[in-house]
This record gives sequence, structure tokens and C-alpha cells, in this order.
Amino acid sequence: VQLQASGGGSVQAGGSLRLSCAASGRTFSLYAVAWFRQAPGKEREFVGVITWGGGQGNYADSVKGRFTISRDNAKNTVSLQMNSLKPEDTAVYFCAAGESPTKTRSAYGYWGQGTQVTVSS
Repeated sequence: VQLQASGGGSVQAGGSLRLSCAASGRTFSLYAVAWFRQAPGKEREFVGVITWGGGQGNYADSVKGRFTISRDNAKNTVSLQMNSLKPEDTAVYFCAAGESPTKTRSAYGYWGQGTQVTVSS
């Protein structure tokens, strides 16, 4: 599975962005897909994950209620809708695919290249 994240950009606090993760490979629908982010000088952290079937996602407390993950297996895409953005959401965002919908970074064997999100105050 190959992943490509897109949709990043610059936005003011309170604004919204929608990131997309496009996948190649017939087995994409069998994988859980997660989003992680990495701010300068910080560890890459879990943002949220959606199961292979697109069931209810699991989110980090810091984004719960503001971010929503959805997927369209027919189009091999997963989206991250980010609302009410805060300056602390500034980071490079990565999508990743793995067999289990876990928060553990090492469980994901497939990664996209990352897309920059910058939120100004």
C-alpha cells in the first residue's frame, strides 16, 4: 500500500482544513488508517484512527470534538476534517495504514509523506 497525504496549508485560528490520504493497492480497504502529526522538536503523536470498515473513530483528547476522520474505500481515500484549529495544531500531518486501529506508531507499516498544517493566531 502506498499513501499520499495532501490538503495542508496555512489557516488562522478557528479555521478549518481538510486533509486527504490517497492510497494505491487493492487491499487498502482491509487496513485501519491513522493520522499522526509532528511539530518541530517534538515526537510524532497520534491524532486519530478509523477502522477498515469506517466505524467510529478513536481520537486523541487534544483533537476530540474538533477533528473527524472518514474514509471512502471505493475511492481509496481517507479524510481528516479539522475544525476550530488552534496554533498548537501546527505540525506536519502523516497518514498511516496498519492492521490494527491502535494509537501505537510502530504498529503502522505504511506511511504517507506528510503535509504541513500551519495555524496562526
